[in-house]
Amino acid sequence: MAITKITNLVNPEVMADMISATLPKKIKFSPIAKIDRTLVGRPGDTITVPKYAYIGDAADVAEGEAIDTSLLTASTTTVKVKKAGKAVELTDESLLSGYGDPAGESTRQIAMAIAAKVDDDCLEALYTSKLVYDGSASVIGYEGIVKADAIFGDESDEAKAKVIYIHPDQEQTIRLDPNFMDKNKYGVELVMNGAIGKVAGMEVKKSKKVKKEGSTWMNPIVILASEDPNEAPEADNFATEDAAVTIYMKRDVAVESDRDILKKTTVISADEHYGVALSNESKVVVAKFKA
Repeated sequence: MAITKITNLVNPEVMADMISATLPKKIKFSPIAKIDRTLVGRPGDTITVPKYAYIGDAADVAEGEAIDTSLLTASTTTVKVKKAGKAVELTDESLLSGYGDPAGESTRQIAMAIAAKVDDDCLEALYTSKLVYDGSASVIGYEGIVKADAIFGDESDEAKAKVIYIHPDQEQTIRLDPNFMDKNKYGVELVMNGAIGKVAGMEVKKSKKVKKEGSTWMNPIVILASEDPNEAPEADNFATEDAAVTIYMKRDVAVESDRDILKKTTVISADEHYGVALSNESKVVVAKFKA
């Protein structure tokens, strides 16, 4: 006779694969973030991120003259690897009752919990941008967003794809703006999943994680395109095509389980080692609007 054992219901390896597969999809900021896995398996707990300055434009060289050399310089920023984890404890009764899927639900919620933490860190990285537009005297709207967009100094021939994150409490204001293009009304094509429409050429996406400081909303505006907004790299010292934010994965999700033989319960825990950095400051403007 087949006997159902707890080990049949809780398989850490299977759970780890499930969480690893769903985690990137649950991170709302993954469309604006590059996920870097080059550190997986390497020693150390601090990431040093180089930022190379532009060497300058080429110059005319007369016949027989030597070409001047330029010094390649770089600044660096360090990112500390952190560990985000979550655990649940399940009784044998809940696992063996056949009611619902406690093990599967635990896996789903652990993935959501870790993704939410990575999300928080991505947003905190965006808020470190030095490009800020102070429109706190007015509520969010077309005119203010256009002025905030100008902070980028974008000189591209074609406008870069951008997204502005708003709090749900700002949704009514932005939808009532005569220049807002609702995706359900106008059928506009959108790059970001979950975007509600466009205004001033940028997509609008809601997140309850958008901060309010006092009576001011802090709305991040992010360039989604890979190219630098300044065709003259010396304008912002970014010669690379880095994404606005990079998530450095140190170790894939690890899931473990342990038994309490006295309580007859099973503990399932999972953790992720990673670091988050604002890897291209020229692609983020924090716009302040009246709450």
